[in-house]
Amino acid sequence: QGLFPKWKFEYDAKRNVYRCPAQQELPYRTTDRKGYRQYASDPAQCQHCPLLSQCTQPRNHRKVVTRHVWEDSKEWVRSNRLSPSGKKLYRKRKETIERSFADAKELHGFRYCRLRGLPNVREQALMTAAVQNMKKMAIHLDHLEKQGDTPASPETRAL
Repeated sequence: QGLFPKWKFEYDAKRNVYRCPAQQELPYRTTDRKGYRQYASDPAQCQHCPLLSQCTQPRNHRKVVTRHVWEDSKEWVRSNRLSPSGKKLYRKRKETIERSFADAKELHGFRYCRLRGLPNVREQALMTAAVQNMKKMAIHLDHLEKQGDTPASPETRAL
């Protein structure tokens, strides 16, 4: 706390470096196992920087900024979600996606998994999704039959 946040450091995608508020470059150093690229400053340059106390606290005077390997994609998704069309679509989420999850949780036993292990949980999720899809189809066919759009066949009456 009290230090510069990451957004104060400017990323140059063309050169693959970060630039600190004092305009010093932080070149790429390494990528860790979690997929974060590390950009580290030169301690010799940072040692005499007037913004050092706002930038980093370690004794070695090195600032490390991390950037995920998928950060470009994450930024694209974030900008798309914050666009006017993205905001409009996101408002629809409560009527579509969240409603489906709530239905699975309340009506189809999705609050708790009945069995342990990934294959068993996957099977329960797929079965729940299949049941929800069958319910949607039955309701849709019922609406079509009531409107008189399609003749009721024996197969549709069975649903």
